[in-house]
Amino acid sequence: MFLHITNARYQSNYKIWLQFNNGTEGIVDLQDECSGEIFEPLQDMNFFKSFILDKELGTIRWPNGADFAPEFLKDLLLNADQQVQSESV
Repeated sequence: MFLHITNARYQSNYKIWLQFNNGTEGIVDLQDECSGEIFEPLQDMNFFKSFILDKELGTIRWPNGADFAPEFLKDLLLNADQQVQSESV
């Protein structure tokens, strides 16, 4: 089964809540990922908020064609969860 995003909602700042087809869900913070030619426009908060869930690609996408692979987003989500868990220990 290929991993894809089934639901996405803007939260705040550069954070988006994502739900994956394998049941994983949570919030990813993309603030550190908004660099490079295709991703620079995402630094503008209004543009960042304009993402859509592209069901054909199975991920979130912006009007300029920028997107992140679902696997990358899931890794960000899991890494953030691990950091929270290690900080609370």
